[in-house]
Amino acid sequence: MKEVDNICKKRIANDFNEGSKLLKNVGNSVTIFGSARTKQTNKYSILAQKISYSLAKNGINVITGGGDGIMQAANRGAYKTNNADSIGLSIDLPFEQSTNPYTTKNFTFNYFFSRKYMLVKYSKACIVFPGGFGTLDEMFEVLTLTQTGKLNGFKVFLVGVDYWKYLLKFIKKSLYKEGMIDKEDLNIITLTDDMKYIEKEIKKLLK
Repeated sequence: MKEVDNICKKRIANDFNEGSKLLKNVGNSVTIFGSARTKQTNKYSILAQKISYSLAKNGINVITGGGDGIMQAANRGAYKTNNADSIGLSIDLPFEQSTNPYTTKNFTFNYFFSRKYMLVKYSKACIVFPGGFGTLDEMFEVLTLTQTGKLNGFKVFLVGVDYWKYLLKFIKKSLYKEGMIDKEDLNIITLTDDMKYIEKEIKKLLK
């Protein structure tokens, strides 16, 4: 048991040390979350690629979970510009490839918790496209870190009004109404399909 504990400690340390080493000189960055199952022809993949390309063209690095779907689309968009880093922070899973081929920097993590933290540590905002449990997990981790002051001034943009509107309704009608969150916590999230607006707001954050 002690040997197993030591192996786990080494892996955890490696996740944080190597992740920090990879990203230590990375400035202006935005993180993009979304499903690994989304096809590249899906409208959200196309949007992810377009906004990543536009942001990277302006020198803004794009960080993703490094996998397929939305992540691959976002990395591809940034990779095409040759003007910013396209970063993939992946994890080994039995049903997903480890890292897509459109990254300039990448690292494969041992644990989800260390990966989630490093995905946003060096960013000022994240764009969340439609996804499943993994995407929800990442989004609520970010909301918690922002709410508790661990990520100062961090903004969350949700893309896919039809997809996310019921979740936002639940947050407002249940969490806020029952006093589980404060009114200012609602301001962390912006639900919009206006990509130009998101790009403009991100550029302001990264000035």
